[in-house]
Amino acid sequence: MFKDILYTGIGAVAIFKEKVEEEIKKLEGSGKIKTDDAKSFLSSLEEKGKQSDEKFKQQLKDALKEVIDELGIATKADLEKLKEDLLSKN
Repeated sequence: MFKDILYTGIGAVAIFKEKVEEEIKKLEGSGKIKTDDAKSFLSSLEEKGKQSDEKFKQQLKDALKEVIDELGIATKADLEKLKEDLLSKN
């Protein structure tokens, strides 16, 4: 279910990007926007998208860590520490 939501979001972003690029090309073709301005705008939009993506990923990681902590699920680090403790006792 989580993957479906994530893939849906990625798909929506890809479609949005295509539509924006189409509209920019139309504006360029009609002379309403300069090519340099269009490239600058697209570059700026892409950078903001990357920043939003990184922020979303961090928020998702934080939320997942919080859920794992609340549920009391052992993490990989917990299991490794337990393994080390057991091996050191032998």
